[in-house]
Amino acid sequence: MREDKDVAQATEDHHHQRQQNLATSLSSKLARTWITTKIYIFVLFIFLLCASLSWIFTFVLGESRFQVTSVFTRNTNKSATTTTNIPKIIIKIPLNCTLLNNNTTQTCPSNYPTKFEPAISSSETCPDYFRWIHRDLKVWQKTGITRDTLEKARPHAHFRVVIKSGRLYVHQYEKAFQTRDVFTIWGILQLLRMYPGQIPDLELLFLCHDKPAIWKRDFKKDTWPPPPLFHYCGHRDAYDIVFPDWSFWGWPELNIKEWNKLSVALKEGNKRVKWEDRIPYAYWKGNPNVSPVRGELMRCNFSDKYDPMVRLYVQLCNILIINMLNII
Repeated sequence: MREDKDVAQATEDHHHQRQQNLATSLSSKLARTWITTKIYIFVLFIFLLCASLSWIFTFVLGESRFQVTSVFTRNTNKSATTTTNIPKIIIKIPLNCTLLNNNTTQTCPSNYPTKFEPAISSSETCPDYFRWIHRDLKVWQKTGITRDTLEKARPHAHFRVVIKSGRLYVHQYEKAFQTRDVFTIWGILQLLRMYPGQIPDLELLFLCHDKPAIWKRDFKKDTWPPPPLFHYCGHRDAYDIVFPDWSFWGWPELNIKEWNKLSVALKEGNKRVKWEDRIPYAYWKGNPNVSPVRGELMRCNFSDKYDPMVRLYVQLCNILIINMLNII
């Protein structure tokens, strides 16, 4: 009887010891897992912190404090990874024209420089955005652009631009909405003044609408190549060649100044109130009648019953308002 008790006690002790060992092993695994989790969280925090600082320096402060060097390079020479600081050079475009008697006809003085002498080294490489130019023109790399190819864009164009010996000629087919065509041509004139004698003779057709016109689905083997048409917008399924938006040089119908002046005004206005002192409201102003999405957006505006922390305002074109008033 006593032996049975001893055996039972030994079995119970062994079972209890086994439970203790399992508990100790489980605690050890949980401790290691928690340490590993803390390490992962710490590494993730450091990564997010670096990414946030990089975003702030690049997009908010307008400069980058981080240098990213690709490890996938053919050149194994360590001296190849050098940092080149190219100073920003502001080139003023001497194209000052004034309105006479409030007419749209403008006269510009002819005493502009005949040659361009920038203080830039001839060994400087092209900016990174040149790769997009090569990508947009790659469609015609093999076939080239013939007269027949160019003229296929004529049904879509608002105007034709011809540059010959540094002079600009325009043939207008249709009047564009508001002054889009005028300010686009104005930008090309500034280009000629900025680089006198360096713009080659060329001819191009331009569209001033808001949606692409040269869709890829319309050009196969029997209709290839597509016509080169310059436009304000592009699309992954279209061949339209993207050109700077006309509002870069001004949009008088909405009282928007040229970007050189507008960017300065935005910076000065941004300094008036610190971000931490601003009222936390989202703000939008525009024409809600040009898109169903904008119409839906206006339904989110504040009311006497609900405030979604947004302020939405209708901004119609001045010319449109004047025309409506004249009709009334």
